[in-house]
Amino acid sequence: MKRDVTFESAGAELSGWFYSPDSSPPWPVVVMAHGFSATKQMVADRYAEVFTETGVAVLLYDHRGFGESGGEPRQQVNPWVQARGYRDAIAFATTLKNVDPARIAVWGDSYSSGAALVVAALDTRVAALVIQVPALGDEVPSDDPDGSARESMKQMVRTGSVEPVADEIRGPMPVVWDDQDRRPSALKPETAFRWFNGYGTRPDTNWTNEVTIVRPKSPQWQPGLCATDVTCPALFVVSPEDEMPRSAPTVARDAYERLSGPKEWVEIPGGHFGLLYYPSETFDRASSAQSRFLVETILAESD
Repeated sequence: MKRDVTFESAGAELSGWFYSPDSSPPWPVVVMAHGFSATKQMVADRYAEVFTETGVAVLLYDHRGFGESGGEPRQQVNPWVQARGYRDAIAFATTLKNVDPARIAVWGDSYSSGAALVVAALDTRVAALVIQVPALGDEVPSDDPDGSARESMKQMVRTGSVEPVADEIRGPMPVVWDDQDRRPSALKPETAFRWFNGYGTRPDTNWTNEVTIVRPKSPQWQPGLCATDVTCPALFVVSPEDEMPRSAPTVARDAYERLSGPKEWVEIPGGHFGLLYYPSETFDRASSAQSRFLVETILAESD
């Protein structure tokens, strides 16, 4: 069963769906949010359906300023705001009837993987982490021997001012465009153009081909550094030939190696958007690996 839900985050009302499984409660729950500039209707909902079939509840929502969620400015990708959204979604999930607050997983796709990773590092309510085709940066972050950089990031998510300054803001610009000379877009690979035009233009997706990007400078957004503080079980699903900027598999691998808890690395060919075509064999491989992981972690804890 799926029902509409709303909750508050950063002064806005976020819109989502709560999926309840047929299994006996209390249920573990996966908190999910879509990737860069997408909406919850753009295949993230298909993953939610698969997870629900395994006996796991799901809370899937649109980021603040995207899709059906409220909040201004619209279409602004701000990692601090999105990380806080995850935390508020977790808090809301714990209030839902028949949800087990001790068995909460967070799931992120592409750019939202970074926010999910940081939240798993700082929020003890997170019992498992799943991220796919993670966009954690162009380069491996510098060493952080005293932990000051990652602590600054976590503190910003907790209580810092998330309002960007002028030199941190890029845009507005199209998410994708077919003529980079005439109108440069945020995402330039042809695979991005094909996927967003194939899924974002479908009826009722609430997608807009416009985005403003916040690139934090103080502290910098380096989510991979926070992997050191992730002690819960974590699954990284990575495409070895990922073509998207800021989704370098070497950066994802560096973050994976930093993880402190149980971890699993799964490689699935198909490029950055291969996992987001439904129905497809690649989707089946990715969703099956993630379902198995969730069953072995948050679902198995009830056995």
